[in-house]
Amino acid sequence: MICEMDYERITIKELTKRARINRKTFYLHYNCLDDLLRELQSELAQSFIKRTQKLKRPNDLDKITREFFLVCEEGGRFYEQLLCRDSYSVISNEVTENIMKETWSLSENKAEIKHPIQNIIISFVSRSTIEIYKQWIADGKQIPLEQIIELTSKLVCNGINGLNSIFN
Repeated sequence: MICEMDYERITIKELTKRARINRKTFYLHYNCLDDLLRELQSELAQSFIKRTQKLKRPNDLDKITREFFLVCEEGGRFYEQLLCRDSYSVISNEVTENIMKETWSLSENKAEIKHPIQNIIISFVSRSTIEIYKQWIADGKQIPLEQIIELTSKLVCNGINGLNSIFN
């Protein structure tokens, strides 16, 4: 259903009908569709988290950016819809922020950057990367995957590299 329609058009009635479950079964597990979508996006994000957990933040942002694009490509149209359709963006943005904070906390050099600065960096990196991804999708992926990864890495990392004097 995510690949077929905007989020606002998905109903619990239609979802349970397609899944061949009773509506009461749905409500045993979720309070609303937002909860289901949040859980689904969080589960999908685990692949990205696992693939990047040993990378250092912010030092390995080029590698992290690469993994983001590769995970999204592996997720196909489903990931495109979750990240690019405006109707999914509120929950998608929330999940993305949580992923960034979780993966940042796994990084070995996390103590080097104070919390408020870390939040700004996380916001910049996640939003910039996602907006570039969304534009790439909107343009019909006219730029080859390796080239968009390189371009995004350069744009994001050069922005971050400007902060090196703060960390050194």
